[in-house]
Amino acid sequence: MFRTKHVLLSVTAAVTVTATGACAANVGTKAEAKAPNSTSSTSANESATGGAAWSADKLRLGYFANITHAAPIVGVEKGIYAKHLGSTKLEAQIFNAGPAAVEALFGGTIDAAYLGPSPAVNAFAKSKGEAVRIVAGATTGGASLVVQSGAGIKSAADLKGKTIASPQKGGTQDVALRAYLQKNGVNVGGGKDEVNILATENATTLDQFKAKTIAGGWLPEPWASRLVVEGKGTVLVDEKTLWPAGTFVTTHLLVSTQFLTKHPDVVEALLEAQVETVDWINANKDEAKTTVNAALKNLTGKPLTDEVITRAFDQITVTNDPAAASLGASKDNAVKAGLLKDVDLKGIYDLTLLNEVLKAAGKPAVDAAGLGKV
Repeated sequence: MFRTKHVLLSVTAAVTVTATGACAANVGTKAEAKAPNSTSSTSANESATGGAAWSADKLRLGYFANITHAAPIVGVEKGIYAKHLGSTKLEAQIFNAGPAAVEALFGGTIDAAYLGPSPAVNAFAKSKGEAVRIVAGATTGGASLVVQSGAGIKSAADLKGKTIASPQKGGTQDVALRAYLQKNGVNVGGGKDEVNILATENATTLDQFKAKTIAGGWLPEPWASRLVVEGKGTVLVDEKTLWPAGTFVTTHLLVSTQFLTKHPDVVEALLEAQVETVDWINANKDEAKTTVNAALKNLTGKPLTDEVITRAFDQITVTNDPAAASLGASKDNAVKAGLLKDVDLKGIYDLTLLNEVLKAAGKPAVDAAGLGKV
């Protein structure tokens, strides 16, 4: 049973209108779907209300209530996703961590999800490369190990005998934490010379950090900033310092292969929505912060302080580029941590539709670093 906050958002841009061939498998891309229907006064890809009527009645999309998921949060809140999806109903479900979202993808309760590299790799490996494809990036950066100030924690060795939290075992930050400890010769476990890793929800981590019952947490934004600002913590490791050029994928868009095959037009519409949203966020950062904060208040019950959201936004880059070169290293870290058997990632990316959307928008193509569609 996967863990979620059971938040379901339904957004409908227009009333669905039945059109010839609208529900057929392998409908092709939007360009192909836009061919006029000579037997009808309304084209096959338009609803009676003027919104696009693509091949799926609904798109079930998962994402997190985190700053690192700014693209879907803003896109949903601003109505950009609904606009591009037309009469396809958007059902958004909020998750705490990637493994839970992967379970939902495997269980057929969602069609696509924004999540981190480790869950994506796990999903690809468990399905023998069949079940999922990464179709776009979303965010790079925005994860840190924050520890108690004044506790004498200056290095990995100082974490021995202490408890450090991560959002979920096998999740992106969990793998990063384990890789950091392993690289610095510190074992994971319950012994006095080991580090105890506690997998728990981010909100619980914040409460425990404030109560000083844990020594720290390796968390995504805005939770890392909340530990710093609200918990008076200190950043021991900004994860970008561990990567070449400081660039590593934090969030990308993963789609069920079955949904991608049956409904490429809907996936293309989703990607168009994301590209527009990313542009808007980067051109309107102050308003984007306000939009994200309002959404986080609705999703979590409490808005972030201005100090927290400003700090958190400064830690991330919202981008369509999947930073594919960092994915292999994330996979290797999971293997070394004993969380994953080695797997060939060739084919995990299918950036075909994204690059078509980028080309149409006059933007440069993004690269799969040799791990693209085969």
